[in-house]
Amino acid sequence: MKTSRLSTLLDDAPDLLPAEGTVLVLGPRAGSDLSALPADRVRAVQGFRPDHDALAAQGYKVTPEPAGNDHAAALVILPRSRAEGRAMVAEAAARVRPGAPVWIDGQKTDGIDTMLRDLRGRAEVPGSLVKAHGRIFSFAGGEPARFADWQAQPLTPAEGFRTWPGVFSAEAVDRGSLLLAAALPADLKGRVADLGAGWGWLAAQVLGRPGVKSVDLVEADHLALACARANVTDPRAIFHWADATQFKPERVCDVVVMNPPFHQGRAADPSLGASFIAAAARVLSPAGVLWMVANRHLPYEAALTGAFREVQELPGDGGFKLFRASHPHRAPAPGSAPSPHRGVARRRR
Repeated sequence: MKTSRLSTLLDDAPDLLPAEGTVLVLGPRAGSDLSALPADRVRAVQGFRPDHDALAAQGYKVTPEPAGNDHAAALVILPRSRAEGRAMVAEAAARVRPGAPVWIDGQKTDGIDTMLRDLRGRAEVPGSLVKAHGRIFSFAGGEPARFADWQAQPLTPAEGFRTWPGVFSAEAVDRGSLLLAAALPADLKGRVADLGAGWGWLAAQVLGRPGVKSVDLVEADHLALACARANVTDPRAIFHWADATQFKPERVCDVVVMNPPFHQGRAADPSLGASFIAAAARVLSPAGVLWMVANRHLPYEAALTGAFREVQELPGDGGFKLFRASHPHRAPAPGSAPSPHRGVARRRR
């Protein structure tokens, strides 16, 4: 989501941006346009690892969690989750100087108009700019007490587990993960990787198998991984804040379990799941096994057969399908002819 509305706003009224001090930016993505702000003054906060790394590569100072409470201004790029958006507004209001501007920028499809209505009951909003199916407006921050009830509160999706708003399936265990956990054999053993581990429920079920030596929980969402660290206290658990499609374990794995995401933004993106499948094949031993659940409408069969020698579909339900895939194909050595019996794994994004 672009923030070109901010550029338009500041082009028309450049004095709205304080002349000095840092600008806290909550929720920027890799494609966000922050050019209206002096790059050396931006303090970006992004916990999704691919976006975090992309912003850092552009030269921005970026952290997974906000820091400091004396920022000259703040920009909140509104997410889809209403609870998460409110928590971000409360965070911004608490971390700027008294009276400093807090801009809220978002698309109509992400609830920006609802946020405007909600804010008008708590703070003065002098006006707003509507452009490109979205809106930007501001209020004077520095009075966090006005938003005390908007601060994020922990959720309890299952007994013994806690999550926070904005994390995937924060209010209940995902149905696909429930099905996958029930399909895993009791004698599962060896070194396991959970790619896209979320807040740790599936990994906890895997660690219930005594033959498991270790579980690498790989998660790109910093907040979800923080939940997993609190939820999974077994010493065999190893936590990685990383893009699962690029993960490189210290040692090859015997087993991979995963309930991969299939959205980047609003549109379903099956290539994301295909990238997870390719990653699983890469980190597994030659006899390694992938256990995977997916929404039934997603076409992952070709990616699975291209990456693994043996693929079996297991009983699922009307909404989800389960797979057991084993013996990942290995890329041929440089200069050698590919075996006619080997599939071709899809290129990772």
